[in-house]
Amino acid sequence: MGRMPEDRMKKALEQLETISEEDHAKVKGLAAIVKPLRSFIHKTPDDYGMTDWSDVVIASEDGTPLEGWYIPAKGGESDKLIIFNHALPMCRSGFPGHFGEPWSGYDAVEIDFVIQYKHLTDAGYNVLTYDIRNHGNSAAANGGLSGIGCWEWRDCVGVKRYVDNHPTLSKMKVGLYSQCMGGNSQYHAIHRHPELFENVLCMCSPMVVSMAAIYDAFSELQGVQHYQELIDLELMKMGGFVAAEMTPHHWAPSVTMPVLMLQVLEDEWTRNPEDAQKTFDLLGSKEKELLWIENTKKRFKDGYNYFGRHPEKILPFFDRYMK
Repeated sequence: MGRMPEDRMKKALEQLETISEEDHAKVKGLAAIVKPLRSFIHKTPDDYGMTDWSDVVIASEDGTPLEGWYIPAKGGESDKLIIFNHALPMCRSGFPGHFGEPWSGYDAVEIDFVIQYKHLTDAGYNVLTYDIRNHGNSAAANGGLSGIGCWEWRDCVGVKRYVDNHPTLSKMKVGLYSQCMGGNSQYHAIHRHPELFENVLCMCSPMVVSMAAIYDAFSELQGVQHYQELIDLELMKMGGFVAAEMTPHHWAPSVTMPVLMLQVLEDEWTRNPEDAQKTFDLLGSKEKELLWIENTKKRFKDGYNYFGRHPEKILPFFDRYMK
């Protein structure tokens, strides 16, 4: 884990001496984003008529138990598998912001991943989806903190090893749907274990993000944008990573499979198009496409629900490389 450069630490300590109690509470609240609120499983595949699914428990690379679902394709198991993961602070069913506090404190909207599994299974894909550590029903690890990929890459590795060692799943063509924190984690996993992902045919990669961009945007909304160094110090004091470490930029060059990236162009919670464009440009993939979601600033409402509403924009990508 990298430490803060001396000049940033000095500035952070100076900010700590002069910051108001009110603003310090905001800074601590921003740092606490990496201690994720657990979303509950508010839907199952049964809600959309997918009745042949089963529960799975998968060991992460470091042994952390991950809860998940396996959902076969409509009409019977096919030879094509999509491994699907989620963002912070969501779970495999999505996000229950429409149920009120505490989830509505992030955004009072529903994010529905189960309808996305329906789109995939109707199109002939089996789906393996799971809760990342410290999310949903999976086990706690790392003091309950998220590394926005810096620990969670182990979950991506554990799930791929599970697939590779499974008597049936190991014979399937594999694609990835890896979003936001889950996408950062996937990039990191590919960087650390490229041999595990050589047979992956493609990846849809929505909403991957750098935490420095998130903190810059969120802190501006709260009037504490000039405290980036102190945010880093509070992250360190919690036992987490500093913002500059929690970015897909470090690992994107190791991603060489075909990629479809989705991003909200005017996302009010990050710094787009700059951050997403940089990630996209750094990808090592020869075949890559960046789909901008326009006419909205809403990351939760319109970014993560995009596939659910517009399967015709996503399924042809998987079909191109997997059928």
